[in-house]
Amino acid sequence: MKRIMNAIANEPFDFDVSRWPELPRMKGLFVTGTDTGVGKTLIAGAIARSLRRSGRNVEVFKPVATGCRRSRGQLVSEDAEFLAACADSKLMLAEIAPLRFSAAVAPNVAAEREGRVVDLEAIFSGYRRIAELAEAVVVEGVGGLLCPISGDFWVIHLAAMMKLPTVIVAEAGLGTINHSLLTIHAAKSARLDVAGVVVNRYLLEPPGAVSAGAPPKLKNDNELAMYTNPSQIAARGHLAVLAIVPEEPANSVSRGIIGPDTRFAIDQVDWPSIMG
Repeated sequence: MKRIMNAIANEPFDFDVSRWPELPRMKGLFVTGTDTGVGKTLIAGAIARSLRRSGRNVEVFKPVATGCRRSRGQLVSEDAEFLAACADSKLMLAEIAPLRFSAAVAPNVAAEREGRVVDLEAIFSGYRRIAELAEAVVVEGVGGLLCPISGDFWVIHLAAMMKLPTVIVAEAGLGTINHSLLTIHAAKSARLDVAGVVVNRYLLEPPGAVSAGAPPKLKNDNELAMYTNPSQIAARGHLAVLAIVPEEPANSVSRGIIGPDTRFAIDQVDWPSIMG
């Protein structure tokens, strides 16, 4: 343990990506989350669907997928299936998710458990292929920005290489201010272009729908936190809350369903302008 702590102390976070090859410049978005399980796949798919419905030639990319199932001798990513359906993708699932692992853990850990080497070139070449085919791309990261893909290459490095506006997905409840600000701080430390935050699984009437001076009757501290979190994130993080997406039972990544309330919330955002 002492050896590990010394290694960490002697190797500060390094977000320099000059050692890796340059990637093509594309219009698009890089969707990350404040944590795993916050709903970034749902939001990434909803954004891709919104862009596709507006007439954009958009593709989707899930560079690394963990927790994949085995089907006919191949690892299949449920997230990639969902994203492909949302974007009406012409790509094969293996092109959308070039690196796939069975264990639902960090990619570097999953690769080690399976006796595999993390093939970063598979990610880079997959992205180059999409750049040749599509007008824009919605990329969904794995885990959060500091999730390691390999030992020295993390999600944040990939985001820096792609140079796409970053959309941070955060859950609505207690703890999200801290998680969101930590993610924003990491993103800005790596000089990412942070477009804003999407607050997901909101259980109350969105603040913008309540007239000034007439806040809703809140039952407990949890509801107070949820109601005030979006404005706190915006003020402390110095960026926009792009959308507040409600908790919607109809949503299901496994069944490929985006509920109408979620679609409405996402469709209110001018994603083409954010992509630049």
